[in-house]
Amino acid sequence: MAAEQHQDAARLRLVGQRPERPGPPAPAPAPVPPPSAAARPGGAGGFADTLHLAIEASGLSLDRIRAALAQRGVRVSVTTLSYWRRGRSQPERASSLRAVHLLEELLGLPHSALSSLLGPPRPRGRWAAAANTCHLGLEDVWPGEQEIAEIFSELDAPPAGELERLSIHDSYYVDAQRRGNLLRMRQVVRATVAGVGRCLVVHKADEEATGCPEITSVRHGRLGRVRRRPEAGLTVGEVMLDRPLGLGDSTVFEYEVEIPPGGPTMEYSRRFATPVREYVLQVHFDPAAVPVHCERYDREPGEAVDSRREQLWIGASASAHVLSPDQQPGHIGIRWEWE
Repeated sequence: MAAEQHQDAARLRLVGQRPERPGPPAPAPAPVPPPSAAARPGGAGGFADTLHLAIEASGLSLDRIRAALAQRGVRVSVTTLSYWRRGRSQPERASSLRAVHLLEELLGLPHSALSSLLGPPRPRGRWAAAANTCHLGLEDVWPGEQEIAEIFSELDAPPAGELERLSIHDSYYVDAQRRGNLLRMRQVVRATVAGVGRCLVVHKADEEATGCPEITSVRHGRLGRVRRRPEAGLTVGEVMLDRPLGLGDSTVFEYEVEIPPGGPTMEYSRRFATPVREYVLQVHFDPAAVPVHCERYDREPGEAVDSRREQLWIGASASAHVLSPDQQPGHIGIRWEWE
C-alpha cells in the first residue's frame, strides 16, 4: 500500500530564503550581471547546468518540484525535468516555457535567469526527431541488474537509438491456475541509421518461477544468440531482422515467450529505454480464473514507487488492456488481485 501526499507549493524551501529577523533593513541586492558568453545551452553555465545547480542548492526533489508546478497549472513530468537538468532536451513549447519562469520563482532565481539561457528551438523533421530522441542507459532502466549489462557487453549490443520504436503490442496470457504462461509480442520499428540488422530483447521471470523465459516462434526474423541466467530468471535474446535496414526503412517482427512455471502471477510490465509512439498491453485471463481487481501503473525510470495508478475494467472477454500513445522511457504495467 502506498499513499500520495500533495506538497503545498507555498511551503517549499526556496534557494537563498531565510527566516525574517528583526534588525536594520538589508542593503539592496547588487544587480545580477547578464549571462556570460559561456552561458549557452549545452555548455558550462548553460541552461542545463544552471538548472541542475539551482535544484541541488534548493534541496528539493524533482517530484516536489513537479507537484509545485502542477498546483500552479503547469504539468511537467519528473522525466522531463530530469532531461532538462541533464541537457538531454530543452523546453520549447509554450507550456514548457511557462514552467521555466515558474522554476525561476520556485528555485529563488532572478527573473529570466533560466529563460535567457535557452537557445533557438532544436531542428525538427523526420530524421532530426529520431536523432534527438533521448535514450536511457541500462542502469537507468534496470538498476542493480549487473547480469543484463554483462550480457549486453558480451553480445556487443547495438546502440539503443539505431531503431525507432513505432509500435509495440504485448499480449500476456494467464491460465486457469492463475499463472502467466505465454507472451506474444509484436514490434514495428524503423532504422535511424543505415545497416541495422539486429536488436536485443530482455525477458525476466517472476521471482517465484523456476527457470528462464524461452523465446520461440520468431516471425519476420530469426533468433540469434541467447544468454540465460537461471538463478535470476533472466533471458536476453538476439533477434536478427529479415534483412539489414537502410536509413528510414521499417520492418515488423514478432515472437512468443514461454513463461516458466511458478506461483500465481500478479502482474506483467515492460520497461522502456527509448520512447515508443504507441504501446498496447493486453492481459488475457482464463474465463475460469478472473481477478477481482485490476489496475494500470506507471513508474519513472529506475523508480520503485508508482507515479500513476488507474483502475481497469475486465470485460466480458476476460481481458484488460492499456493504450499508451507517445510512451516515454520508464516502466508501465498491469497488476491484479485474485481475492
